[in-house]
Amino acid sequence: MNDPRVSIVIPARNEESYIGKCLDSILLQDYPATLLEVFVCDGKSTDQTAERVKDYASRHPGIHLLVNEQQTTSFGLNKGIRASTGDFVIILGAHAELATDYVKQCLAAYSYSDKVGCTGGILENIYENDQAEIIGLAMSSGFGVGNAHFRTGSKEGVVDTVAFGAYARKVFEKAGYFDEELVRCQDDEYNFRVVKAGFDIVLSRNIKCRYYVRASFQKLYRQYYQYGYWKVYVNKKHQTITTSRQLVPLFFVLYLIGILPVYLLLPGLGILYLQGAVLYLAVSLGTAFRISRRFKQVMPVVLSFFILHFSYGYGYLKGIIHFLFLGRKVQLDEKLSR
Repeated sequence: MNDPRVSIVIPARNEESYIGKCLDSILLQDYPATLLEVFVCDGKSTDQTAERVKDYASRHPGIHLLVNEQQTTSFGLNKGIRASTGDFVIILGAHAELATDYVKQCLAAYSYSDKVGCTGGILENIYENDQAEIIGLAMSSGFGVGNAHFRTGSKEGVVDTVAFGAYARKVFEKAGYFDEELVRCQDDEYNFRVVKAGFDIVLSRNIKCRYYVRASFQKLYRQYYQYGYWKVYVNKKHQTITTSRQLVPLFFVLYLIGILPVYLLLPGLGILYLQGAVLYLAVSLGTAFRISRRFKQVMPVVLSFFILHFSYGYGYLKGIIHFLFLGRKVQLDEKLSR
């Protein structure tokens, strides 16, 4: 299809410091402005986010402000997608800045095969403090996040998920919309359904996006705890394990829980059991030395690895208890996980 219309949907809440940069990067695209439309779905911001979007909309007819009444990412995405008219829909975060050829490269990646239903690229993190840089280093490592290729850049071609994907309209017609019950994991869950519907998701290193990272160890723990927790709900809903890598942090937490009982009850085996912890620490240190930019970052990066793995695994374990054993409903669990 030559010169297709492209819609960009941005769920946002209290993003007054970033939404302008995001919209500016869209306005600078080397793609015809008449073929681009933008829907910012504001989740009832209490800052100046909505006012800033209104200002852009008054000067650029392709930018529109929608109210996200439920204030969740999934609801905002669906509202924007349903309002859009593009042949392709790009979902975006307010903290993102697109390379000037982002739209063109997303469309170009559709030449990979006739099965492509979504394309995406590599995230380049922009760190706003030292802790964010340390966490970003850990999250750009395969040891930290497994085969999340849009973070590590370790693979090009067909993948299981991408960030800020460009979806063909036919995907929504066949795979449906984002699951509005999910607080986290909505992208991964949706991309699982995209693949299940028979489409390929393609990652291209030519598709580039900058993302402003506001991070702390506390936020990292909370974020990955929720990822693990909600992944169990996704698995229960689909009656399958969506990706094998999600089980590794769970086994890590179960291993940690077993250290003391094994050591006390089976002292001989306990010494051998402890070698697993030594191996984990050795790999953590080795990876941290390799990716750290300064020596003083090494131990904080090791801590970031531990937080990533433990919080996800603990969230997953708690999700198993809540969703599978106690049979709790989503409404209650949503309050528990916030």
